[in-house]
Amino acid sequence: MTDTRSRDLITQIVHHPYVPPADFVAPQPPVHKGSTVLFPNVAAMRERRWLDKSSYTYGLHGTPTTYQLEERLCALEGGLQCLLVPSGLSALTTVSLALLNAGDEVLVPDNAYGPNKDFTEIELKRLGIAHAFYDAMNLADLEAKITPATKLVWLEAPGSVSMEFPDLAALVRLCRERGVKTVLDNTWGAGLAFRPFDLLADGGSLGVDITAHALTKYPSGGGDVLMGSIITRDANLHMRIKLTHMRLGIGIGANDAELLLRSLPSVGLRYHAHDVAARDLARWLGQQPAVVQVLHPALEGAPGHVHWKALCGAAHGGQGAAAGLFSVVIDPKYGQDAVDRFCDSLQLFKLGYSWGGPISLVVPYDIERMRSQPHAQLKAGTVVRFSIGLEQVDDLRADLAQALSQAFA
Repeated sequence: MTDTRSRDLITQIVHHPYVPPADFVAPQPPVHKGSTVLFPNVAAMRERRWLDKSSYTYGLHGTPTTYQLEERLCALEGGLQCLLVPSGLSALTTVSLALLNAGDEVLVPDNAYGPNKDFTEIELKRLGIAHAFYDAMNLADLEAKITPATKLVWLEAPGSVSMEFPDLAALVRLCRERGVKTVLDNTWGAGLAFRPFDLLADGGSLGVDITAHALTKYPSGGGDVLMGSIITRDANLHMRIKLTHMRLGIGIGANDAELLLRSLPSVGLRYHAHDVAARDLARWLGQQPAVVQVLHPALEGAPGHVHWKALCGAAHGGQGAAAGLFSVVIDPKYGQDAVDRFCDSLQLFKLGYSWGGPISLVVPYDIERMRSQPHAQLKAGTVVRFSIGLEQVDDLRADLAQALSQAFA
C-alpha cells in the first residue's frame, strides 16, 4: 500500500481515501453534483450505459438526483419516461426540434403560449418546417387543417391568457385517427387537474403522446427555479427526443433539482390552495362594474367550462381542479391608461410574468396582438391576467377593491 503521507498535502486532500458509511437516510434525497463521473476500471468505462438510466457516464446525462426527480415527475403526470430541461420553453422547443424535419408541418393553437408560437413562426420556419394556427375551440378547424404533412399537433388546456378550455379528448382522438402525434403544454394542469395520458379515466385508452411542463410554476412553487420536463409513455418516442436532448447538450443544475425534490411533496396542497383562492376572487371580480367578463374555466359561462367540467370536475371530491390563474376583461369604455393605473395601484399583486409562486401577480395584455383569429367567445375590452399566490384571500380582495376604486371610480 502506498504511504500517502509522502505526497504533497494538497494531493492528499484531493485523493483522500475516506468514504463515509452508506446507511444515512433522511427525508430529502441526497444531492449529487458532478460533471465528471469516475469509473473503477477501463472495462467499466466501456460497458456503462446511461440511455436506459442503469448507470452513469457523465453528469450531463444524469445523476442519482436527476434520476429521482424524473421518476417522481413521471408519477405526478402518469408517464413512464421523463427528460429534464432548463426551462418550460426549452421543453417546448426540444420536442419540436426532435420530432419535426424539413417538409413537415406542425399545428399550434392560436391561443397557445406566445413564445411557442414565435419559435414555430421564426425558428422552425427557418428550418423548412411549415405551420398553421388552429382554433382549439373548433374541432372542425383542426380537422380541416391536418394534412399529410402534419406530423405534430400542439395542445394547450386552457389557452394562454384568454383561458378557453378545449375539448381535449376530442382533439386527441381526432389526431390519433389521423396518425398525428400530440404534445400537451401541461403547465396549468400540472398532473393534478387531470391525467394527460388517461383522458377517459379507463386505464389509458386515450391520452396525449407527450407532455411538456414548465416546472418553474407549481412543482417549484417558489418563483426561484427555471426548469421544464418532457414526459412520455412510449419508449421509442422518448428515445427519439432523448437523443436530440443529448445532442443539444441540455442539462440542469443539481441545486435546482434539489429544490424541485424538496417542493414536490407539497405541490398538491399548494395547487389546491391557489385554486380555492382564485375562484373566490374571480367570482368577486365578476360582480364589479368595471369587469365585463371573467375568464376562469371552472366558472359557469366561461369559454369551455363544460369541457373543463367533463375532464377536471371530479377532482377534489367533485369540486374540480383549476389552478390559480384567471383573467378578466375590463369594460372597453375605460382606456388603457385606466387599466394601467389599476395595475399600478395594486399593492399586494406585483407586476410580473410567470405564476404558481407564493406572491400574487398581475399583467395587462393586448389580446388582439397575440392572436391571429377572431375571438367569438371573448368580449371586447382589455384583458388583465391574475396569478393568485398564497396570501390571505381577504387581503387580496381588499387590495383589488382599492385599486378598482382608484382606476375606475
